[in-house]
Amino acid sequence: MMGRPVLVLSQNMKRESGRKVQTGNISAAKTIADVIRTCLGPRAMMKMLLDPMGGIVMTNDGNAILREIQVQHPAAKSMIEISRTQDEEVGDGTTSVIILAGEMLSVAEQFLEQQMHPTVIISAYRQALDDMLNLLKEISTPVDVSDRDMMLKIINSAINTKALSRWSSLACNIALDAVRTVELEENGRKEIDIKKYAKVEKVPGGIIEDSCVLRGVMVNKDVTHPRMRRLIKNPRIVLLDCSLEYKKGESQTDIEITREEDFARILQMEEEYIQQICEDIIRVKPDLVFTEKGISDLAQHYLMKANITAIRRVRKTDNNRIARACGARIASRTDELREEDVGTGAGLFEVKKIGDEYFTFVTECKDPKACTILLRGASKEILAEVERNLQDAMQVCRNVLLDPYLLPGGGAVEMAVSHRLMERSRAFTGVEQWPYRAVAQALEVIPRTLIQNCGASTIRVLTSLRAKHTQEGHTTWGVNGETGTLADMTELGIWEPSAVKAQTYKTAVETAILLLRIDDIVSGHKKKGEEQTGGGQGAE
Repeated sequence: MMGRPVLVLSQNMKRESGRKVQTGNISAAKTIADVIRTCLGPRAMMKMLLDPMGGIVMTNDGNAILREIQVQHPAAKSMIEISRTQDEEVGDGTTSVIILAGEMLSVAEQFLEQQMHPTVIISAYRQALDDMLNLLKEISTPVDVSDRDMMLKIINSAINTKALSRWSSLACNIALDAVRTVELEENGRKEIDIKKYAKVEKVPGGIIEDSCVLRGVMVNKDVTHPRMRRLIKNPRIVLLDCSLEYKKGESQTDIEITREEDFARILQMEEEYIQQICEDIIRVKPDLVFTEKGISDLAQHYLMKANITAIRRVRKTDNNRIARACGARIASRTDELREEDVGTGAGLFEVKKIGDEYFTFVTECKDPKACTILLRGASKEILAEVERNLQDAMQVCRNVLLDPYLLPGGGAVEMAVSHRLMERSRAFTGVEQWPYRAVAQALEVIPRTLIQNCGASTIRVLTSLRAKHTQEGHTTWGVNGETGTLADMTELGIWEPSAVKAQTYKTAVETAILLLRIDDIVSGHKKKGEEQTGGGQGAE
């Protein structure tokens, strides 16, 4: 027993522990942050990514970039996760959250080298996070949601850092209109569902200035029969989710026919059934029928005769949108159609040909609760990027409507909070004050990166900014992202919703804490030969 090493873990397991893991995690997080670093601020660079299928993605949206990168290191994977959470939760600030988290970890590195225990650092970070969130509440200013110019300013600061900034006023208006349209107040709580009801339709061709918000819905479909009307004023709309064709048996049914008349009878039954369905529809006198399933030729013929335009195989989501736009109810059976199921809210139905495809427009709705954003642009890649930017803008707008508090942008908040944290850290005794100060320093990474991306001298601008914040009443001073000089954010009109900032800080600090907690990575790799037998506990 003496000389032999004891194998606890199976042979193909790799185990790293202690200091090595922590430095590894920190360097992984830093690498991810470095990838994204140039994507912050109005002078952001774009990244071009080739995905495995050979398609290209061109973007400077932190989340979109990280979604495409394939990484091996587990810590890097969790960094990518946080930008996704940020995107789902508040929709903006995906880049800053990664840069912050990376910085929080890299300032912790020196303490680990000084043999400070991770839990001490963690408790200081926790304390700092609580203070940061309280300070945010103090600095924030309430906003009047009905003031359109103010709202446009807020959305503008979200769009300015994106590729859309050349058309920012157009984009801001589009985002604001779209969000305002889908805003619903139901028994006291606001519900703004952008994902379902504000659909972005991308049509290559034309120029970006042609983009607009339709007061209604657009579907990529054409009428089913060439002789149906393609332009209807004030249509009465019926929405179905059943098919207008003869219902075949659910399970396979075999019919044995002995006499010839029986066959004729069966055919006649099919015809009668379809005629019955069509009569049910014609009874409520619609001009327009949308169905999610198919329409048989015979049904088309009957509807044609009644001068009804029919459109088939509409997506379920599109159907819901049409329902909210014109006030119709979706009926699942034709014999249950009643007068109140008919939507009369739309002012115009037309089929237009854009490029080489036909699009159906249901527009000029009286009080639409759903809308379609029509984007035009030169190429697919540009459109994809514009859509991502619009998504961000709409999310920002939504955040402000749900939580109407603002904070100055351009690194001003970070500097203010950092300055206050520095002051508070003097009251601490013991070891904890150092990591606490480190958090304050880490926050400066945002204004620093902004200055770097402009190409200005980092040290000079940062020190003068720090000096600014030591004076009273200069909490709104930050970096002008265009020129890299100091500016008062209230004059530039650069504001951010406080929900986004709070979420960014929470996510960044939590991630830093999570990655500092890890002191052991055990990874099992299957050997090539074991593939067939299926590795035992070593299998992942």
